[in-house]
Amino acid sequence: MPNLLAHETSPYLLQHRDNPVDWQPWGPEALAAARRRDVPLLISIGYSACHWCHVMERESFEDPEIAEVMNREFVCIKVDREERPDIDAIYMDAVQAMTGRGGWPLNAFATPDQLPFYAGTYFPPEPRHGMASWRQVLESIAQAWQTRREEILESATQIVGRLQGGAEIEPSTTAIDPAGLDAAVAVLAESYDPIHAGFGGAPKFPAASAIEFLLARGEQEMSISTLRAMAAGGIYDQVGGGFARYSVDATWTVPHFEKMLYDNALLARAYLHGFLVSGDEYLRQICCETLDWALREMRGPEGGFFSALDADSGGVEGSFYVWSVEELRAVLGVDGDAAIARFGATAAGNFEGSNILEGHGPRPDNLDSIRARLLAVRAKRVWPGLDDKRLASWNALMIAALADAGAVLERPDYLEAAAACADFLLTQMRGPDGRLMRSWKDGRAHISGYLEDQAYGVEALLVLYESTFDPRWLVGARDLADLMVARFADTQRGGFFSTSDDHEVLAARRKDLEDMPIPSGSSSAALALLRLSALTGEYEYERLALGVMALVHEVAPRHPQAFAHLLRAVDFHLARVFEVALVGDDVEALARVVRGELRPYVVLAGGPPDGIGLLAGRSAVDGRATAYVCESFACQAPVTDAAELAALLAR
Repeated sequence: MPNLLAHETSPYLLQHRDNPVDWQPWGPEALAAARRRDVPLLISIGYSACHWCHVMERESFEDPEIAEVMNREFVCIKVDREERPDIDAIYMDAVQAMTGRGGWPLNAFATPDQLPFYAGTYFPPEPRHGMASWRQVLESIAQAWQTRREEILESATQIVGRLQGGAEIEPSTTAIDPAGLDAAVAVLAESYDPIHAGFGGAPKFPAASAIEFLLARGEQEMSISTLRAMAAGGIYDQVGGGFARYSVDATWTVPHFEKMLYDNALLARAYLHGFLVSGDEYLRQICCETLDWALREMRGPEGGFFSALDADSGGVEGSFYVWSVEELRAVLGVDGDAAIARFGATAAGNFEGSNILEGHGPRPDNLDSIRARLLAVRAKRVWPGLDDKRLASWNALMIAALADAGAVLERPDYLEAAAACADFLLTQMRGPDGRLMRSWKDGRAHISGYLEDQAYGVEALLVLYESTFDPRWLVGARDLADLMVARFADTQRGGFFSTSDDHEVLAARRKDLEDMPIPSGSSSAALALLRLSALTGEYEYERLALGVMALVHEVAPRHPQAFAHLLRAVDFHLARVFEVALVGDDVEALARVVRGELRPYVVLAGGPPDGIGLLAGRSAVDGRATAYVCESFACQAPVTDAAELAALLAR
C-alpha cells in the first residue's frame, strides 16, 4: 500500500510513495505523532533531480528490513527542499554545524519539538570507506534516545542559535565604503581559474550572480572568459541547449547532469549581458539556445515553467546526453567526422566509455543541421525524469530572462512568453491576500510563499515593465513589494525574514542572506526595492533596501561569491542612477538606444503616465517621441534624437 506521500503533488515526494517506509509529509500530523509516540523525527530532505537521493532510496528506503527499523523507532518525514526551503535551511545549517559539510540527501534526526541533534547526508546500506551503514545509524540513534535522552536534549538546545541564519545579526552603523566593490572584484580575481575560467576548483559551479556583478563593474576578462568556457564545455548541452547544474571537474567537461530552471534563467540573462558588453555573437547564441530549450522542454500549457530535469534516465546517470563515435557517424553519415571534431568525441570517450559532447573544435557551416539531427535521435531515448511543479521564485527568474532578452534582441516570442508566465503567477499562484504562493501543480497552488518568491517576483515584474512599458506590471510590482514589506520586514534589526509573520512556527525564523547557489531573498529584495524607488520616487523603498545592506555590507566584499547579488544592490545604490522617461507615440527607436548596451545603473519608464512618477508631467516635444534623462527625478533638457540620448547616457 502506498504511504501518505501518495496524496502529495511534489514529484520528489511521489517518488517515495511506494517505499515500505511509512513516510509522512511535513505537517502538524507528523509532528503530533512524534510527540504522541515519544520518538524522534527522522527528516529526510532531497529533490527530484538529486542523483544520490535516488541511490539512497534504492539502497535503503526500498529495503523492507531497514524500513521496519525506521518505522518502529521514528516518525519518518520526507521533505522536498525546493518546496520547503525553510525546513531545508534549518537542517542544512545543523548538518554543517555537526559535520562541517552538507548536501543532499540530507538526513536529520530531531526531537518532537523539531530541534536537530544528529544529521548527515548520504549513508550506504553497508559500512563503507569508514562510513557507518544507514541501519547502524538508525539503531545507534534509537538506542541513544532511550538511554541518553537528557544529553540529546541538551545538545539540541545548544544548536538552536546556529539555526537562526542571519536573524541575530545587528545592523552596521558604518557607512558603506565604495572601495569594498573594488575589493570584491580583487577577491574574485584571487579565486579565478586562469586556465579553465570560472572560480575555484572542482566541483565548479556556474556563478551567474558573480558574473553579473563583474559585468556591471566593467570587468570583462574573468566574466566573458567564464561565459565562453562554460558554453564550450560539457556543462552546456551542445545538442539541445541549456546548462547542467555544475561540473564535477575544473574543466567544465563532466556535468552533474540535472538541469535546473533557476540556473538556466540566471545564465541566459548573464549571457545576454555578456553579449551586450562584448558584442560576441556566440554569447547571444547561447542566451537564445538556453531560452529556446526552456520554451521547448520546460514550459507548461498554462505558461508556467517546470522545475527540473533529472540527472538519471532509466536509472542511469547521464545516459540521455552521451554519445559514442559510432552513434555520431551512424546518425550523421558524411557529417560525422566534422561533428566528431567539433564535439571532441573519441573512441575511448570522456565519461564511462561514452562522450559528453563539448564545443571546442572547429565549427562546421552546417552545425545547426547537425544539432537538429542529433536532437531528433536523442528525443527517442529514455528521457530524464521531469519535475513538473512550478515554483514561483524560479518562474520569476525566467520571466526576467525572457523579458530582458525579448526587449534587447527584439524577440516578440520571448516577451509573449514572459507576459504569459507573469499572468500565470499573478492569477493562479496568488494567496488570499495577494502574496505569491510557493508551488503549483495539477491546477492548484499551495504552501505559503517565501521571501524569495515575493522578491524575485518584484524584480521580474520590474524587468517586464521596463521591457514592455505595460503599466500593469509596474502596478503588480508595487503591490507585491508592499505585501512583502508588510509580511517579511524586520522592524527591529532591518532586512527581511525568509518566512512571513504568519508562517507556521518552526525551530527558527531565519534570515537567509547568502547568494548561493541563487540570490537570497534578502539580496533580491534590496535590489528590487532600489529599482522600484528609482522608478517611483518613493524613498521608503530605498530605506528598506538600505536596511538589508546594513546587515552584511562589511562582510560581503570579503566573500563576493556568497554575496554577489547583494553587491550588485550596493553597486546600484552607490552609482549615479539615470532615470530615463520615454514619452510619445513611438518610443522604440529611443528605447533601442537604452537597451543597446548593458546599463546596470539605468531604470527605464515609458508608455501611459498614469500612476508612474517618473512619467508624471512629461510630454512629447513637437509631437515627437521624447526622452527625459533624470537623476533623483531632476531631469536634463528633453531630447528627441537617438544620438543625443546616447550622449546623455554616456558615463
